[in-house]
Amino acid sequence: MEPKAGGVLRWRFMDVPSLSQVLPWVEQIGVGAIAGFVSGFAIKKIGKAVALALGLLVVSVQFLAWGGYVTVDWVKLQTDIEPWLRTEALNEGWSGLVDVLTYNAPFAVAFVPALIAGLRRG
Repeated sequence: MEPKAGGVLRWRFMDVPSLSQVLPWVEQIGVGAIAGFVSGFAIKKIGKAVALALGLLVVSVQFLAWGGYVTVDWVKLQTDIEPWLRTEALNEGWSGLVDVLTYNAPFAVAFVPALIAGLRRG
């Protein structure tokens, strides 16, 4: 390999950038991958905890309603919650989250696949 101007090395029939030119990109991608995996893992663990808490809350409220201690208007509750669970609302929330988390392009290249891997592993 023979060095050329601008920190580019000539190797066989192609120009290879020097390590000093590539290192910032490698650092960004590495940090993005680690941050993505850890974020996905944490999101899934927190999601499981929230689901457990909500499930216990619903069971507790239903138990209190069965015992005659409280009265729950389930129809009102359903009409209040239903708009949040529509496909459009969920897609907007997901795309907004991805926009925020992938603001920096080199970081995002590794972040999103690692986020998905973390969600699967968590």
